[in-house]
Amino acid sequence: MKLRGFVGIVALLLAGLICFGAAGVKAEKKPFVIGGIFSITGPASYLGEPERNTMEMLAAEFNAKGGIKGHPVKVVIYDDEGDVTKARLHAEKLLKKDQVLAIIGPSLTHTSMAVLPITQQAKTPLISCAAGIGITSPAKERVWVFKTPQTDQMAVDRIYQYLKKQNITKVAILTVSTGYGVSGKEQLNALAPNYGITLVAQEVFGEKDTDMTPQLTKIRGTEAQAVICWGTGPAPALVAKNMKQLGLTIPLIQSHGAASKKFIELAGEAGEGIIMPAGKLVIYPLLPDTDPQKAVCQEYDKKYQAKFSKPASSFGGYAYDAMMMLAQALEKAGADRAKIRNALEQTKNYVGVSGIFNMSPEDHNGLTSEAFVMVKIEKGNFKLIE
Repeated sequence: MKLRGFVGIVALLLAGLICFGAAGVKAEKKPFVIGGIFSITGPASYLGEPERNTMEMLAAEFNAKGGIKGHPVKVVIYDDEGDVTKARLHAEKLLKKDQVLAIIGPSLTHTSMAVLPITQQAKTPLISCAAGIGITSPAKERVWVFKTPQTDQMAVDRIYQYLKKQNITKVAILTVSTGYGVSGKEQLNALAPNYGITLVAQEVFGEKDTDMTPQLTKIRGTEAQAVICWGTGPAPALVAKNMKQLGLTIPLIQSHGAASKKFIELAGEAGEGIIMPAGKLVIYPLLPDTDPQKAVCQEYDKKYQAKFSKPASSFGGYAYDAMMMLAQALEKAGADRAKIRNALEQTKNYVGVSGIFNMSPEDHNGLTSEAFVMVKIEKGNFKLIE
């Protein structure tokens, strides 16, 4: 009788433990699932790899602090290799299979433009890491789309402001044939009259081209006082090398797509003296302590170097800003895509790596040209020139 009683007590205790365990499992909150599409491999890998790294780093950081609103953060990231078809397929997979609340990326303008109709139709927020102004403009047609990089229009404004100060009025442009280059070329043409600049030559190159001397030889035969190269990946560095080989000594200005240590490595000696607009991350130690972005850039760079043993890049900074603003939105909205979208659109005075963001129904980028500084490469490093 005593034995039966003892066994009964043990059974009750075990049942209680099982129920408690089940309750514990039920109490665990459902993860917030965030998608990522980046060009991790391929010609634009120096954009996508730091974006992927940054997204994973921040997710781990959020989870170490208990997640967002008690929900663990799960990131599902795919590599589109810079290919529009793969970008579209990954977007569909993230929406249908992975059931994400939002997507960060893609890395490039043309892949972002390919993905945004899919996320628009699915009414899921997309935060692009690409520069093309058409990604978010006009905002009334891009209701579910946001972006963190400064726009190509802002970059052109900064370049032309610099050229005007140098009394340079005749310019040749050399643009990549991708969406990034097409959008940049449109802005270079549209804004030139505002600054009294004449485009005396307009050449194009492919992102995988290995020789730019034919285009540069044509430019050498014009009255160009400077060359503006608009591209990403290894090609802009090749332009710098080919100019040096041809003895072209007029100034070379690159777009913000080249504003990274990787470009300096690729260009080598030919990079010396090149000028470009850049986000503040590349020169943050030179900023005054009163600049609110300095501390943010310093913190991000410190974390990134500690984890990956290499400096943070502006491109990874795009993913950093996207994740941080999305985290704020999730904190306010929870797992409701429409409310997340609304919270992103209401972002005000967010001090990020790429600038100070003020979103609105008319502006889903939220930056101004002040987010850029002009820099020059000197002795293998970026130097602030204004």
